[in-house]
Amino acid sequence: MRGLIGILLLIVALQMYGQSTHKRSMELMGCGFEITVVAENELSANRFIDLAHNEISRIEKLISSWDQNSQTSAINSNAGIKGVKVDLELFELIERAIGISKLTDGSFDISYASMDRIWKFDGSMTAMPSQSEIDASVVKVGFQNIHLDKENLTVFLKEENMKIGFGGIGKGYAADKAKDLLIENGVASGIINASGDMNAWGKQANGEDWKVAITNPLDKNNSFGLLPISNGAVVTSGNYEKYVVFDHKRYSHIIDPRTGYPTTGILSVTVFAPKAELADALSTSVFVMGIETGLNRINQIPKVECVIVDEAGKLHKSSNIKIDSK
Repeated sequence: MRGLIGILLLIVALQMYGQSTHKRSMELMGCGFEITVVAENELSANRFIDLAHNEISRIEKLISSWDQNSQTSAINSNAGIKGVKVDLELFELIERAIGISKLTDGSFDISYASMDRIWKFDGSMTAMPSQSEIDASVVKVGFQNIHLDKENLTVFLKEENMKIGFGGIGKGYAADKAKDLLIENGVASGIINASGDMNAWGKQANGEDWKVAITNPLDKNNSFGLLPISNGAVVTSGNYEKYVVFDHKRYSHIIDPRTGYPTTGILSVTVFAPKAELADALSTSVFVMGIETGLNRINQIPKVECVIVDEAGKLHKSSNIKIDSK
């Protein structure tokens, strides 16, 4: 679960040289987006927001596995049969996704879409799946079986019935592209909120950075403190609303694509990164890797920071992050 859980964006109305803040909410990519821009008037703002809306819609058509006419669907339907020629943009997105898989030892894997959904987090589960069911659920998962031919721009899934999906990276990528397009068109300040995947640029009217509050999921009325965000992205993943409990152990809805088991021990992960695409993928990856391994990996990535809240409500953070008290 992403979004407004675990992170509160403090948006201050901007009054910059006659400019004002304009925002619009919309449904895209199966979730809620809110686009905020600073513009001289409503007419200009609407034009900018329309640009961002159209860009996100374009990306959705490219990467959607639900759209039978998308290139992603063509890749999936030809799994085990042949490679599919795709646009350079999609090829490079898949290439970067595989790079993140390698960086996180497979904790992030776009071939998770092949996974059988044997875990239910709607209250209907009364017992854990068997070991054989869990093993079978991930038999088609494995980024190593995504073959990329850069010369011909083809993508081939080596295993029959294998699938890829961009649920763990797509919203962040769309937010990055929309942000870049708005900056190219002269928007000096704004925020793309992709269901909680926050991508901000520019500053508040007083010259200060935007700020986010790191909220304790066990006490949503209080936060640990504030962190600035300047021309970067913040993404929070949380598991405290969707989970099951067996033998007094809590299992979250975030599944390890390598083992088929849900993650345990963490309530929320917030990642700060230059790009929402990277923050999006890493927030889930840290859940899977766990606190110690996750923070160790984050500390090795330049310009990326992380805050973790464990099941006891204790805060863990990467080496170079400082949280100011409210």
